[in-house]
Amino acid sequence: MEETGGASAYGVSLAGGGFDFYKFVRQPQTIVRILSWIFALVVFASITTEGYINSSHSAKATCIFNQNDSACHYAIGIGVIAFLACVAFLMLDAYLPFMSNARDRKYAVMADLGFSGAWSFLWFVCFCLLASQWAKTQDISGIPEDAARATVTFSFFSIATWAILTYFALGRFRRGVNEVTIPTYVEPPQDHNSPYPPTYAPTSYNPTTYNPTTYTPTTYAAYPSGVPDMHQQPPFPPNPQPQGDAGYQPPSY
Repeated sequence: MEETGGASAYGVSLAGGGFDFYKFVRQPQTIVRILSWIFALVVFASITTEGYINSSHSAKATCIFNQNDSACHYAIGIGVIAFLACVAFLMLDAYLPFMSNARDRKYAVMADLGFSGAWSFLWFVCFCLLASQWAKTQDISGIPEDAARATVTFSFFSIATWAILTYFALGRFRRGVNEVTIPTYVEPPQDHNSPYPPTYAPTSYNPTTYNPTTYTPTTYAAYPSGVPDMHQQPPFPPNPQPQGDAGYQPPSY
């Protein structure tokens, strides 16, 4: 949806903002696109229903615009394609706020801009062709004049509506993503007043050679047998005496 303020990309709020149907219907671009859809419907419906009649000289149905079938075929083709395109672009306008990729939005806006501009020119050609052929029509007896005038009139209105759609699409394309604040990394400027020099000369590195020492096992003298071993446990007595008074004698009876 069209946004006039805040962060947006190509005239539409960023993804995640939700979809407001009533706001979407009330925005100018949607209203003009619906009008273009109605005008295209009137043009090709008027020709397909009342644009061909049987002349008094031939039984074959011919176009009411100076019996020029090419004029009717051209108006029908332009009207049908414009009718379908309006439906497609309405759906695209509703889906545009949900596009998170700015590149996809750019392609959608470019497609709208190109198609709207092309159909503004084609509707101008259609109006000029139908108006000139209607002016050259001599025998208008039996011709539904209201259908012919409606076709010419709404072809002219379609020029205006598609030109307005082109203007809206061009505004979206020019707006781009300038309103979106994207943080970028900026390299800090060099401090020329720093006490440290800007460059340091590499010092020469002289590795030292490691010489492993030779391990010589030491021969120890045998432990003398005459010296008592202080860590040797004393032998256990064969019959340990119970603890108590050794001079106690039991009484005799």
